[in-house]
Amino acid sequence: MSIPRDVQEFLDYYPGLDDDTSRSDNLLFYQNKARCRPDRMLIEELHDEWLGDYETLEYRHGFIQWLFPIREHGMNYESQPLQGHEIEAMKADPEVIKRIVTSYKLMLDFYGMRLISEDSGLVGRSSPPRDFAKRYRNLVRSSHNYLRISRILKCLSEMGLEHLNSGFLLHVLSEQSENNELNNPGLRSSMDRWWANCIRNEVEREKIRDLVGKVRSGQGEYVFTRDEYEKIIEGPRGESEQQQVEEPVAPTTGE
Repeated sequence: MSIPRDVQEFLDYYPGLDDDTSRSDNLLFYQNKARCRPDRMLIEELHDEWLGDYETLEYRHGFIQWLFPIREHGMNYESQPLQGHEIEAMKADPEVIKRIVTSYKLMLDFYGMRLISEDSGLVGRSSPPRDFAKRYRNLVRSSHNYLRISRILKCLSEMGLEHLNSGFLLHVLSEQSENNELNNPGLRSSMDRWWANCIRNEVEREKIRDLVGKVRSGQGEYVFTRDEYEKIIEGPRGESEQQQVEEPVAPTTGE
């Protein structure tokens, strides 16, 4: 299956793009010094107020370009494409990286998932009182989130957090294969053509693509189980040696 042009440009580190050193909106936002537009929120305000606010996360569209900046133009004309100098400054700032991971956890919660280990990237279903099944149904029927996920994966790669991509992708694959969750044609198409290719490490990318291909061609004969997923993501150390990520608590909202 051919790789889409935008993903190929991402894999090639956006050849021909210049770094505009006069533009630092994304860096300032993640330093908690500037507000996103049009929502006029600091990053820490957004994290605190929108966690669990699923209606806001579903129907507002301008925030995703700020939470996960990439070097491509987005639909929000008030946001700024990520600049090369911003990438280096953001990767070097532990507080910025911590906030990016918090942004990722916020969106995982919106999708019915949680980050179990920052070190390995292991992902699981949301824990009660979260209703993962309702969030899964929303993800299946709200296809604009597929574009958001492509952006999220590209941003994590840019920020030196690419190991989180595999944790997300293989969690989704195990849910599809073992439990027939997140398994509609549109989501599979986005996963197979876009998401599974948003990994710059060629060895890791080919491993993911091979597993996806094995599940897709197996016609039910091969099942990619949760146990196999955990073994791949955690390696020989096992989950018991991974630091568990405390899940933040926020009130849920109806849809």
